[in-house]
Amino acid sequence: MRLGEGQSRITVGIAALTWTVCWFAGNLVGGAVLAASGREVGTADTPIWLTLLGAVGLWVPMLIGLGYVSTQYGLRSFSRDYGLSFRPIDLLGIPIGILTQLVLVRLLYWPLEEIWPDTFSTPQVQESARTLYESADGAWLVGLVLMVVVGAPFVEELLYRGLLQGAFRRRVDDTVALVIVAMWFAVIHFRPVEYPGLFVVGLVLGVCALVTDRIGMSIVAHCAFNATGLAWVATR
Repeated sequence: MRLGEGQSRITVGIAALTWTVCWFAGNLVGGAVLAASGREVGTADTPIWLTLLGAVGLWVPMLIGLGYVSTQYGLRSFSRDYGLSFRPIDLLGIPIGILTQLVLVRLLYWPLEEIWPDTFSTPQVQESARTLYESADGAWLVGLVLMVVVGAPFVEELLYRGLLQGAFRRRVDDTVALVIVAMWFAVIHFRPVEYPGLFVVGLVLGVCALVTDRIGMSIVAHCAFNATGLAWVATR
């Protein structure tokens, strides 16, 4: 089944509203969890368990929203509504994700760093990833890996490539849908220094979904991309 074909009643408006409600609800829940701790967040001193709780608080409302929309407007199946399925060919997402992280993104930032060295230097681009990595040690590294390499790619691909790109494809040209969602994906991370890289990553993941008409490969590529970035920061 073509990705988005089962979304006969999941319009762009419904998808956008769902994303908005889920995003705000997730951030409210996640923020409340972090605020209740009374600890400073977003620094290397932030306990990794607190970051993990915040991430779960962010993701749960998103998954609930996706489930609600699937039940009310779709075919009550994440596979048919959002293209959530995996096949052996999706393992190609591993080299795609690795090459995107190590080659494509670095080629993109090379001229940017040459022109604006104070803005697009490697330490600036990697700041958030390094801060996150430095907040974990020992057994908590397992939790960090699960969050960054498994949880985030799974939820984000359902939301962006499954829900949004699937809905936009039913309304506009595939290429237009690809670019819109890639831009959306980049901007919502709220780190301008990462916008160019995130936009390119969004395009790569979106193409994976377009080519396969599923999000299995985009999830695998996203996992590989994040894992490679985490490994890069850990070894530097």
